Amino acid sequence: MRIAVLGGLGLQGRAAIADLVASGVEDVVCVDTAPDGAARLDGLTDLARVRFVVPEGAIGPALAGVLADVDAVIDLLPQPLMREAVQAAIATRTPLVTTNYGKAIADLAPAAERAGVPIMTECGLDPGIDLVLYARAARQFDSIASIDSYCGGIPEPKAMAKPLCYKVSWNFDMVLVSQNRDSVMIEDGQRVAVPAGQQHDNPFIHEIEVAGLGKLEAFPNGDALHYVEMLDAAKGLRRSGRYTLRWPGWSAFWAPLKELGFLSEDKVSGTAVSPREFLGRLLGPQLQYGPGEKDLCVMRNVFSGLEGGRRKTVTSDLTIERDLASGLFGMSLGVGYPASIVAQMLARREISKAGLLNPLLDVPDGRFFDELARRGITVAETVAWD
Repeated sequence: MRIAVLGGLGLQGRAAIADLVASGVEDVVCVDTAPDGAARLDGLTDLARVRFVVPEGAIGPALAGVLADVDAVIDLLPQPLMREAVQAAIATRTPLVTTNYGKAIADLAPAAERAGVPIMTECGLDPGIDLVLYARAARQFDSIASIDSYCGGIPEPKAMAKPLCYKVSWNFDMVLVSQNRDSVMIEDGQRVAVPAGQQHDNPFIHEIEVAGLGKLEAFPNGDALHYVEMLDAAKGLRRSGRYTLRWPGWSAFWAPLKELGFLSEDKVSGTAVSPREFLGRLLGPQLQYGPGEKDLCVMRNVFSGLEGGRRKTVTSDLTIERDLASGLFGMSLGVGYPASIVAQMLARREISKAGLLNPLLDVPDGRFFDELARRGITVAETVAWD
């Protein structure tokens, strides 16, 4: 089996490569612009099973040349390059997994179907693991009345850096970009839009209690309606929201900065830098984890509805923490492992449906969660009946 990882030397790419090798994949192709791949992966995995490719020239033809010789590919490139990767996969008929949102490439669905190639979108942590949980939950209800999805990467308590109480376990520029994201909620059965400008100042912001951690702040950060529409059991849904989790005080910190324009993408007059880019360069270096500090990925999904005429609530909790032995962040494992698992399913043709796919509809949940458990990632599920 040959599997390529695009962006293989990034935080998530390193985790995916380590998992592919540990899973017995004979030939892992690491595609990255950095020329020192062996040094960056040294001590993390068996380098004898990893080939390094530094693409040259136009990105599209360079990717197509790599993909023509593999059984599946994991796309962990920056979101603006996702289209090039998917187009190369379609041209070479190579199954692909991407952790990015599928909406940006929805127009490529017909081409993928004609080529007979599966393109699995949104297959990481959030979205990704949560969507497979949606599919599993849907079979536990006759009808679902509410879905609340929470996920966030935070530092363990002893690693919190005041005043943000946050450190970087993901691309910090993308963290800041996500601070300008419109959200869609469902309240009383109606669609409710939360514009990016109100992301940190709206009535949906609240706190949840997480065992062992205490209170975490939840703020809207996603399109709940998009996923609900995929679930037949949720056609009569009354409430749903997708929330990012942070230590309390996050929204209070960002709301005035956003109002003052510190997250604007517009270039500052007389410069080539936007306020958001400046913040990334200023804050990013100050928010790095020390070698003995852990990040925590905290996920909770709460489903309420009816089964057999009785009301019940299913709560799924998951926490992933940094592996200090390898140095891989919990966020890296939470994104890289699902992508690796599904890429191997695609390579073995266990998932063969053509077109743009989604974990909620197209990933076999039993096998998926068994594979996560083998890697030490388990979901705790509780059921309460009214």
